Amino acid sequence: MTRDFAIWRNMEMDQVLAIFKALGDESRLRALLALQKGELCVCQITELLALAPSTVSKHMSILKAAGLVTSHKRGRWIYYRWAGRETAQLAQDALKQASLSLQGDGQVTSDAKKLHEILQLTPEELCCRK
Repeated sequence: MTRDFAIWRNMEMDQVLAIFKALGDESRLRALLALQKGELCVCQITELLALAPSTVSKHMSILKAAGLVTSHKRGRWIYYRWAGRETAQLAQDALKQASLSLQGDGQVTSDAKKLHEILQLTPEELCCRK
């Protein structure tokens, strides 16, 4: 068994399915790619994806259930970041491959520019604009 397939050997079916389900949605993948830059507040992710806060929260809960992100609360805001070392090797490899494969993609490039603008604002400023 090669190293690539060895990562599957010790995983339960539901773990593998949760990871692929989480990665199988454009909005969730865009959020994960944005989190490469560091932790983001839900309001920043909401602004980036141009989705309702409840929709973003649902997407983030799916990512969290798959073990791809972790969260913590700071004041009124919930922040997310990549799970890092706690993430299953399969998920880490899939995220790296997705990131490499999508370099230069129009949506990813647009998201990077938009995220740069979003990060110029504090969560307070961002939330008050709405």
